[in-house]
Amino acid sequence: MDYATDRANIWHPYASAVTPPPVLGASASDGACIVLDDGTRLIDGISSWWCAAHGHSSPAVVQAIQSQASKLPHVMFAGFTHKPAMELAERLNQLMPSGLNRYFYADSGSIAVECALKMAIQYQSAVGHLHRCRIAALKGGYHGDTLGAMSVSDPGGMHRIFRGVLPEQFFAERPACRFDGDWADADFASMESLLDRHSDELAAVIVEPIFQGANAMWFYHPEYLRKLRAACTERGILLIFDEIATGFGRTGRLFASEYAGVQPDIMTIGKALTAGTISLAVAAASDRVAAPIQAFLHGPTFMANPLACAAACASLDLLSSYDWKSEVNRIESRLKANLASCRTCANVRDVRVLGAIGALEVDRIPDPETTRKIVLETGVWLRPYDHFIYTMPPFVTDDAALDRIASAMRILADAV
Repeated sequence: MDYATDRANIWHPYASAVTPPPVLGASASDGACIVLDDGTRLIDGISSWWCAAHGHSSPAVVQAIQSQASKLPHVMFAGFTHKPAMELAERLNQLMPSGLNRYFYADSGSIAVECALKMAIQYQSAVGHLHRCRIAALKGGYHGDTLGAMSVSDPGGMHRIFRGVLPEQFFAERPACRFDGDWADADFASMESLLDRHSDELAAVIVEPIFQGANAMWFYHPEYLRKLRAACTERGILLIFDEIATGFGRTGRLFASEYAGVQPDIMTIGKALTAGTISLAVAAASDRVAAPIQAFLHGPTFMANPLACAAACASLDLLSSYDWKSEVNRIESRLKANLASCRTCANVRDVRVLGAIGALEVDRIPDPETTRKIVLETGVWLRPYDHFIYTMPPFVTDDAALDRIASAMRILADAV
């Protein structure tokens, strides 16, 4: 394939349009693999940005999209409803934490976060707390690339260039206690102090439960969420869990918040929701949050797109059709065993694994050309960034492929 048009006209994510990094031409995908134009098969070590949890091109999901396309590919959701949207709600009723039964269908994860923030602010306004229009979040967090989502993401992270135009929010220190370490009450002191100082201004707190993704690759202690739930309840502050990356089994539980045994007032889900086929996310709220809001002021053009809802229904059916938890436990054990040797690499600061997530925190990552060379040599698609070489493989990835992923991660870590 001639990539001249791509280089001349297409602007890729997190890249320069003038001097873009190298790209690979994808022509097909199946199972745990992406197929290149020349027939080369790459093991997808990151589930195409974490969404293809059950592997690529699942026949049941593809068939659901094709069938829906022949009947109703889209209709505006203001004044209409349709069967796929209702069927998706029924499936979510069986899976979501108790009480989160009001589903606002959004275009993407970032938009679901925007909706969650707006819901919290509208709720506080509706119950008479007009000055509660700010949000608290954690340093090290990542919630998306739109303006509201960026405003609650790590202030020193990838979005710091936009701080001058973003809404000003409040940030607590990220939890320091490791997921599998000992809990120390002092770990909650920063958040508790923040809530005490600003409770009259805060509509909500938003966190990624247990696993901070793109800005930190950090797993923290479940007790933090229990402390946070109690503190928010005591002060009348809503609690938002962003489970877009962690939902549907990625951490070893259906939702990562299950490790703490607490429930939020609003929760966002996406990514694996449609098994990596088409964009859809959800901001789910409790009746308590929804009831005072007379008209929620948001309405995406492609909200509740029937193709996406049909894909999500098929994806959730797929999730219930096999023992995904055993597969994730298998992946976790294999990654722990294979990545342990990376602790001796001079470039590696830390090795972290939970569920189907493995991360090397490194001093430096290889340049794009070196990374591309290693990807093609190893046959493993990985995309290092910042100080992380990580994997989030599809749950169908077999042991031999997991071994190759871990080997490629070590090669990347040693390549600088």
